[in-house]
Amino acid sequence: MRISALLLMQQYMRMSPLKRQEQSAALAAFEKRVGVTFKNKALLRVAVTHRSYLNEARSAKFDAIPGVGIHNERLEFLGDAVIELVVTDHLFKKYPDVDEGALTSYRAALVNAQILGGISESLGMNECLLLSRGEARDTGRARATILANAIEAVTGALYLDQGYQAAEAFIAQHILSHVDEVVRRGLWRDAKSAYQEFAQAKYGVTPSYKTVKTEGPDHAREFTVAVSVGDVTVAEGVGKSKQEAEQAAAQRALDEGK
Repeated sequence: MRISALLLMQQYMRMSPLKRQEQSAALAAFEKRVGVTFKNKALLRVAVTHRSYLNEARSAKFDAIPGVGIHNERLEFLGDAVIELVVTDHLFKKYPDVDEGALTSYRAALVNAQILGGISESLGMNECLLLSRGEARDTGRARATILANAIEAVTGALYLDQGYQAAEAFIAQHILSHVDEVVRRGLWRDAKSAYQEFAQAKYGVTPSYKTVKTEGPDHAREFTVAVSVGDVTVAEGVGKSKQEAEQAAAQRALDEGK
């Protein structure tokens, strides 16, 4: 995708001088850390722009990149698909004797919000993100989800900027490098099943799950699910599907021994 120098300059000049300097420095440092230099910096800038930031910056005008937009949700959608394809191909070749069900669990464990959020944070995405004041105060799983979405968006931006091979190399270096740890530590195991065994042994009760919040546009839904033992809510989890959020809630309950 070609983006004119004029469009890039228009986007850049509408930021305050201090903000332009800070943003450029942060993005340049990020490119150095991940070993990638974007040809079209506008794509990277959009990849780190959260929708919430635009809501607070209403006085500024943002030029949309054709087919991409002015915030990172479409890039996130694209990057999520690219990551899933690369991870699936890698797992298929790496574990020729593992069945489809286990491979699916490996993949789900590797690309969940907690793992991707941690990878994103280790790459310094916190210093690059443009967020609203409210979103910037988020911690824990809420921040992990934002960071996970951001690394998906950056992957999508890289795919558009330099093609599949560049995106594949980025994923291999920063995401697939965690596969062995996920398998070795058993992070791929079904958290809901594990928590059901735990809850039945500790409380004599089967845990139940309830969706307590649904946010985001249709193409980027985010679900919050609470897991309860009897009448007591013990943990909440966030995910892109109800099933993913249930797994996150169960894992959190296990982590906290509740």
